[in-house]
Amino acid sequence: MTNSKWIVRSLMFFFFSCDQTEDIIPEPQSDQVRGAIFESMQEWYYWNTELPATVNTADYSSNEDFLNAIINKPLDRFSYLTTQEAFNNAFVGRNAGHGFGFAFDASERLFLTFVYEESPAGKDGWKRGWEITAINGKPIAQYRNSTGGYDFQLGAPDPGISNSFTFKLPDGTTTSRTNVKAEYQSNSVLHQEIISLAGKKVGYWVYQSFKATAGQSPTKSLEVDESMKYFEEAGIDELIIDLRYNGGGSVAVAEQINNYLIQASNSNKLMYTNKLNSLKTENQKSVNFRKAGNLKLDKLIFITARGTASASELVINSLSPYFDVTLVGDNTFGKPVGSFPLSPYNNTLKNNNVELVPITFAIANSEGKADYFDGFPADFAVGDTPQFNWGNQNDLRLAAALIVVENGSVGGRLLTTYYRPKWEMIDQFSGLQQEFPAY
Repeated sequence: MTNSKWIVRSLMFFFFSCDQTEDIIPEPQSDQVRGAIFESMQEWYYWNTELPATVNTADYSSNEDFLNAIINKPLDRFSYLTTQEAFNNAFVGRNAGHGFGFAFDASERLFLTFVYEESPAGKDGWKRGWEITAINGKPIAQYRNSTGGYDFQLGAPDPGISNSFTFKLPDGTTTSRTNVKAEYQSNSVLHQEIISLAGKKVGYWVYQSFKATAGQSPTKSLEVDESMKYFEEAGIDELIIDLRYNGGGSVAVAEQINNYLIQASNSNKLMYTNKLNSLKTENQKSVNFRKAGNLKLDKLIFITARGTASASELVINSLSPYFDVTLVGDNTFGKPVGSFPLSPYNNTLKNNNVELVPITFAIANSEGKADYFDGFPADFAVGDTPQFNWGNQNDLRLAAALIVVENGSVGGRLLTTYYRPKWEMIDQFSGLQQEFPAY
């Protein structure tokens, strides 16, 4: 009798286990998931009062179409969907692709703007300043579309996809390379150096996306630590921070950088506050500076452009009340709001590997400045010159920043170089990729 009961109970457990497994088989594109998206948006979305009162999730063929239909336009250009793995990988710099960016100069010649060191392009020796004259055998002009922009048709960021490029190098020679996309670890610091100018030591720091170092607790970037130590040991008097292609990233890393830059006298003062919707006021927080390191700076010069977004703007906004801040280059992107992933708060999203990353808070500095959807205007508008490698003082934006260090302002000759490109790389991406734009 005892054995029979054991067998019955074992069979019941077996069938119960099978049923449970079937219940959680992922079905990411489903009405159930879209319902979970809507519920999460009602609870967490910053503009939750602007959501439709009811929705019919069956009216939409994809989660992406559904989210796009319910967000608060035109202010919300930022909410997106991805997978949990893709989100987590991006914020610690685990990428897939060729590993470069590019941009047009004033003459609509296309140049590499940055190359990640460990990417397929970086390992092949590609450098900022190389002109791209053809992609997959077609001249660049043939990729122009009817809107005046460009569609370069480089494919998804998946390992194994290859593209060929023809380059004209700075010495006038040409080279053709076929490059295969692969997974790689991206670096955030693209360049750092000390420039001697008028008896001053000027630090120049090119920072590309706020990415944390995997495994660090609390969240931080070891690259940032190393750069700040480099500038501290050099005893810099001024600092130029180049964020012209920095689309954002980790708020924790932005705070880390702010804490290195802030003066000791302003430690413990307000860095920023974030505001959530009326259902989540208990989650709102104020963040104070905590001085790190021994940098002593009163002025900061940022090189900015339309590619300067999100966490980059948070750094500029948070530091502006405490520094003489000058922006050289072009207006920033305009993202005074932030996000965090919502799958930890919804089991349906979590079990289906759907990461919902909507706008959940607005950011204000210590003076209450929080509305910069049009971006921060450049104090001195100067054209980009991607034909020059990092640190080359023929780069007009770097040259202008150095003139600000020396004279406090930029004269007319450099200001006449300003142009607004018809095509900008950040606008070719959306969602997670727009925060970390690279091909």
